[in-house]
Amino acid sequence: MDLWSKKVRGIITQVALILFSSYGAKTGEVCHSPLVSNLLPSSFRSSSQLSSSHGPGFAKLNRREGAGGWSPLSSDRYQWLEVDLGGRTQITAVATQGRYGSSDWLTAYLLMFSDTGHNWKQYRREDNIGAFPGNSNADSVVQHKLQHPVIARYVRLIPLDWNPSGRIGLRLETYGCPYNSDVVSFDGHSSLLYRLSPRLRQMTSESISLKFKTLRNSGTLLHAEGRREHSLTLELEKGKLLLVLQKGRRSSPDSQHLVSLGSLLDDQHWHQVAVEHHSNHLNLTVDKSTLWVQIPPRFTHWDHDQMSVGADHGVGSRRSDVANRNFCGCLENLVYNGMNLVDLVRQRDQRVTVKGNVTFSCAEPIFVAVTFTSAQSVLWLPRVTEASLMGMSVQLQFRTWNKAGLLLTFDLPHQGGVVWLYLSKAILHLQIHKPGRAPLELSTGSALNDGQWHSVVLLCRRGRLTMAVDGDEAAAAHASPSFLITTGQLFFGGCPFEGSSQECVNPFKAFQGCMRLLTVDNQQVDLIKVQQRLMGNYSHLQVDMCGIIDRCSPNHCEHGGSCSQSWSTFHCNCSGTSYSGATCHGSIYEQSCEAYKHKGNTSGYYYIDVDGSGPIRPQLIYCNMTEDKTWMVIQHNNTELTRVRPTPGKNQHSAHFEYASEEEQLAAIVTQSEHCEQEVTYHCRKSRLLHAPDVSPLSWWVGGPGEGQVQTYWGGAPPGSQQCACRLQENCVDPKHHCNCDADHTGWANDSGLLTNKENLPVRSLVLGDVHRPGSESAYRVGPLRCHGDKNVWNAAFFDKETSYLHFPTFHGELSADISFLFKTTSSSGVFLENLGIKDFIRIELSSSTEVLFSFDVGNGPLEVGVRAGFPLNDNRWHRIRAERNVKEASLRLDELPAATQAAPADGHIHLQLNSQLFIGGTASRQKGFRGCIRSLQLNGITLDLEERAKITPGVQAGCPGHCSSYGSLCQNQGRCVERPNSFSCDCGPSAYTGAFCDREVSASLKAGTSISYTFKEQAVNELNRSSGALPSSMNSDMTLRAENISLSFRTSQNPSLLLYVGSYRREYLALLLNKHDKLEVRYRLDSSKDADVLRSKVRNLANGQLHTVTISRLADSVSVQIDQNTKEHFNLTSDVEFNGIRLLVLGRVHGSDELDPELARLASLGFTGCLSAVLFNSISPLKAALLHPDTSPVVVTGPLVQSVCGSSSTNPFAAETTHHQSGQSGSVETGQPLVNAIRSDSALIGGVIAVVIFVTVSALAIMGRFLYRSKGLCQSREIKTVKPEDSPELPFSSQTSSHNGPSESQKEYFI
Repeated sequence: MDLWSKKVRGIITQVALILFSSYGAKTGEVCHSPLVSNLLPSSFRSSSQLSSSHGPGFAKLNRREGAGGWSPLSSDRYQWLEVDLGGRTQITAVATQGRYGSSDWLTAYLLMFSDTGHNWKQYRREDNIGAFPGNSNADSVVQHKLQHPVIARYVRLIPLDWNPSGRIGLRLETYGCPYNSDVVSFDGHSSLLYRLSPRLRQMTSESISLKFKTLRNSGTLLHAEGRREHSLTLELEKGKLLLVLQKGRRSSPDSQHLVSLGSLLDDQHWHQVAVEHHSNHLNLTVDKSTLWVQIPPRFTHWDHDQMSVGADHGVGSRRSDVANRNFCGCLENLVYNGMNLVDLVRQRDQRVTVKGNVTFSCAEPIFVAVTFTSAQSVLWLPRVTEASLMGMSVQLQFRTWNKAGLLLTFDLPHQGGVVWLYLSKAILHLQIHKPGRAPLELSTGSALNDGQWHSVVLLCRRGRLTMAVDGDEAAAAHASPSFLITTGQLFFGGCPFEGSSQECVNPFKAFQGCMRLLTVDNQQVDLIKVQQRLMGNYSHLQVDMCGIIDRCSPNHCEHGGSCSQSWSTFHCNCSGTSYSGATCHGSIYEQSCEAYKHKGNTSGYYYIDVDGSGPIRPQLIYCNMTEDKTWMVIQHNNTELTRVRPTPGKNQHSAHFEYASEEEQLAAIVTQSEHCEQEVTYHCRKSRLLHAPDVSPLSWWVGGPGEGQVQTYWGGAPPGSQQCACRLQENCVDPKHHCNCDADHTGWANDSGLLTNKENLPVRSLVLGDVHRPGSESAYRVGPLRCHGDKNVWNAAFFDKETSYLHFPTFHGELSADISFLFKTTSSSGVFLENLGIKDFIRIELSSSTEVLFSFDVGNGPLEVGVRAGFPLNDNRWHRIRAERNVKEASLRLDELPAATQAAPADGHIHLQLNSQLFIGGTASRQKGFRGCIRSLQLNGITLDLEERAKITPGVQAGCPGHCSSYGSLCQNQGRCVERPNSFSCDCGPSAYTGAFCDREVSASLKAGTSISYTFKEQAVNELNRSSGALPSSMNSDMTLRAENISLSFRTSQNPSLLLYVGSYRREYLALLLNKHDKLEVRYRLDSSKDADVLRSKVRNLANGQLHTVTISRLADSVSVQIDQNTKEHFNLTSDVEFNGIRLLVLGRVHGSDELDPELARLASLGFTGCLSAVLFNSISPLKAALLHPDTSPVVVTGPLVQSVCGSSSTNPFAAETTHHQSGQSGSVETGQPLVNAIRSDSALIGGVIAVVIFVTVSALAIMGRFLYRSKGLCQSREIKTVKPEDSPELPFSSQTSSHNGPSESQKEYFI
């Protein structure tokens, strides 16, 4: 099911829950009646009152009795006003007003609800915001509709802020309607057993809904099972709801399917649960969170015929301690498939069996909790009893998310000393410091920051000190202090602020969390008296409630990131997710091979995340980056030529192709690519391919997204034609047939071609129908899917006016929004993007020539994040912007500069609510738009088609040329950047290198008899003159040089040896050689009547079998020579400065060397044995011409010449070899590096076990050969190996795949 369908079902479930929460309201009744105006004064309570005329009974909206409203005795944040509505009521809105005729009103307040007048629960808007905005004067009414209705009897309002010129003053009203429900209560030993009616076959879904409240964090809510041993269980486990589907009576991973949702459900507040079963999936809802769950096939059939509620009475119960797993608490409105089961119990229906004490009211125990909300929170209690010689005892329960915090401290009354009870690293510690004695330390417990209630007992009796957690006596810590321990004043949570008269020292962090059941010396502390200031004191404390929030439920960590939390925030661990950021939102990988290429990367395996921050996970794909195009190559399980063997009893041969990429990724790759293709080949002998007389197509293939569609045409022919490529080319072996194989000849023939219609790719299966006749033989090959051209990367628009813009539908990024694009401009400012809401907005702009601003408002006030560059941004070069906003922070990144971040408020608005159109390049709110180019604009991983929108928008042009200004530096080794309408390429013509960025060396292994002779022609000489920068001579200018630039790399063990020779028609020459002393000599004879100038380098040991690089430059009589990284050496010629009538350049053995002196002639006849690489004479690369363009270049090769790798590393700084693999986070694998050894554990999808064996074997042989060859000081030659089909020596074809389908042997050598 797609993501949209899941969202729709989630919305339907939420609507159903809202309707369910209104159970008992009259049909058609609008639930918005005033609830307070008719109440008696006795229904109102308050913390205090200024006078009898300011009492709480006067706090009715628009009333003027008494002093015109309620005002407390003092104005502080510990005051409250409470209203008893007389019974549980559905509350939908609340309104406030100031005290009549005064300056007293609230500007902010908290809203609390309760069923009992205790255990209050705070209402939070957007599940995060606690404070409600109040009034701005005493008379106007401010009403807030509750996003989610509340069911409660008591309402309490706590002032937060008020008019600074007055005091707290309040009149209020709540709105809603009566609420009726069917409630049943379980005491932990009682339960209900229902015998369910047989389920009607025509019912397509099942549903269970209920509400519950409990103080226990574990227990079975219900268990349903049927005759086929299918069961469903809803139970609490550590405050979370578990849904367990089981088949069979034994518990095992294969027989169970568990789903968990919710948290902190043991808070004694009502929680809604709904289960909706729809054939192969279900929706599980807890409160406002819905989880869509795919059900394994073995659990899809439900035939429940009995259900136990409050206990698990199933025959195959999965727990041995069933009696201890009973539910203790209350259930409400239990409905199964529309039937009210609680009502059946009331009616004493015969289908229901009651076990134990079940009542129809909710009896709730009263536990008063206190919440320590901040580092300033503290609870102080005086000494409860007199110090006893018998010792002391302190007991309490706490829950928290923090790993550290002070629970309790007190002084020792006798002889001084202090006791600290605290958490550190989620372990409970006790420290006792007494003057003159060594500190006493105890510790126990672990993982006590899990949000669960934990009990602590600290007991000292008869000289023995004991500290226990959760009643675990076995793990209790003990000590025997030599001094008496008794309690004095007790400080819980921390110490009072500085300046307080109380003596308290806290060397630890303050506690943030909840406490309850405080007991000192066996006397329980009455926390209500503490709240009333009748005992002890407190600060920054919330009494009679536990305000703990699970910030990891729902989990805002995306893409499988794990969530951890403290009291005030949460943290996402993105390790192993392939995503990064505060919420694991942004992918650490690029979205295409094209994007990797334009970061300077070369061919190799890369992780591709086609939708960026979207739901599709990254996968490993081979990127073949050629000079012309960048190909994404997706392999499947059988790309080799496959011999078809007849199968007895079957008239057809079928093959199914499983691709290495997942279905969603395949579809995205095909969609976003400009061109995709897949080669299909069929070799046949008396085996027809498509057509036979008077029959339907013999063969077909299935291709396209999803399950694909049947196709009856072959590669090279148009879709639907039922033809092969030879028909279009008019060269079929038999003109009567549309395919070569359809001629049904006894000799071998073949039909092959490319499938290029993207709607029909990839090929998913192939069926061959004429393979069973006597004498039939055939073989087929379906190549990998290959795609090039990322439509997203180069999608651009040019805004030529500041008033021009493009508009798109509203951007929906409520909780997570990421925006990325590239821009280039000559303007110093302008708005790139803006989207507005009623109050919210989001905007990205160039605020100055060196600064980019990302500003937004989600309801907490405008915030902005800025990045200032140390360089101009209006330089007409491409710059990249990546902005992200989530519930935790906002970040902005410019190019490769460090990201700037802005943390979100801990308890603020989190939903970005926009409703206007999205403006690109301009804005509806400002006049200053953007002038320049915007490219590759993506919002939450989805590319906006700027070009299509620009075509119909005045003032905006589709596309944006001029990429070489930004990417020209990627063209290396004198390669030239060539502009294209979309993208650019590197022209390696003037370079001695090749490859996408002219970064791959062209090298060859030469032997003694090898000769490479390049003949200069007029056009070449003119090019030489231009590249050398020399002024041409007046005589024979087209054949004369006054300057040369020469570079090459070599490796040899031969000395002496000739590296390079340039001869002329005038018996002049230039020679580059190694002499017998292993030194380099450059010999110039530019005057045939004089001896040659011999320039000798001082660098030694050049014939050592290692790679050396030589660069020579001459201008007139000045010559410089540099070898490797040694200091450049300078020489001067004594003869002529013009090299006249140049004729040829020779590498290796020189034939016909009459113009040479005897010594050089002897050396030239020996040739060169070794490796030459990247030979460049001005702009002429003779080695490259001989190896790559022998048919179109004036070059003659004699003797053996083998292309090889001399051993030089690529000059591309981004393409260094690496052996790193993905190991979780981006720290171990750079996204710009090709992944090596890319066959993974799931290699069966890539090539199968056989392919892996062949790959490893070939690699091992190549490495061994390289080692042996290097040991002789020679170059490694590249051997291209082919594999023929099994048992088919007679087939007139080879199974060798062309290099464009994947890494060639040289590429494999480079990347392995």
